[in-house]
Amino acid sequence: MVSKHVAGKVVVLVGCMALVAGLAFSSGGGGVSSDEALQMLMEGNKRYVESKMTSSERCTASSRAAIAASQKPYAVVLTCSDSRVPPEIVFDKGLGEIFVVRVAGNIPDPVVVGSIEYSVEHLGSSLVMVLGHERCGAVKATVESKGKSSGSENIDAIVRTVEPSVKAAASACAACKGEKNCAETKTSEFVECVIETNAAAVAGQLTKKSKILKHLVEEKKIKIIAAKYDLDDGVVTLLK
Repeated sequence: MVSKHVAGKVVVLVGCMALVAGLAFSSGGGGVSSDEALQMLMEGNKRYVESKMTSSERCTASSRAAIAASQKPYAVVLTCSDSRVPPEIVFDKGLGEIFVVRVAGNIPDPVVVGSIEYSVEHLGSSLVMVLGHERCGAVKATVESKGKSSGSENIDAIVRTVEPSVKAAASACAACKGEKNCAETKTSEFVECVIETNAAAVAGQLTKKSKILKHLVEEKKIKIIAAKYDLDDGVVTLLK
């Protein structure tokens, strides 16, 4: 018969092993390079696309307890509020792995930028991904507004922020070559061009809006990239 004393030690040992296992998956932050962080995101997306997700294994009571006192997400994902684009699912991630900031149109206002700064500076995240997505409502609304008010000053604020990407896409979109009014003749194709232009623009703006992010990029401590999520097949594609 095993004594209560020995049994107690076994319980403690098992508990410690569970704690260590839980910490292993969330050790991101300072221990994961930006390239490794990107690889983990893309591998997770591949599992998601193939319906071979494993994130439930990292959302258990033991993993929750392991990160209750602190967090070290290895990547920040700035994406749209769209209900069809939850990063934790899209990238097959469990508790504590990614720091998510969501706002319509991926708009980098001061609160959003400050949130990203917090994750990279204080939590040790080494990668920032700006994730646009197919058929984005915020972008579509901006294209269709044609400079007119929506009747809501708050929605108008979103439109004003996205508008520069509409103008940029008009001259850069491959689908619009030879088209004088591409936004009207090829609306769906044009919207997709604006979505990609907007995601890339936001990624480029982050270092201009933040001295902290600019310094960390220059020191090669973090990378900022843009990507796009396909609503139909679930694939995330990196943008140049």
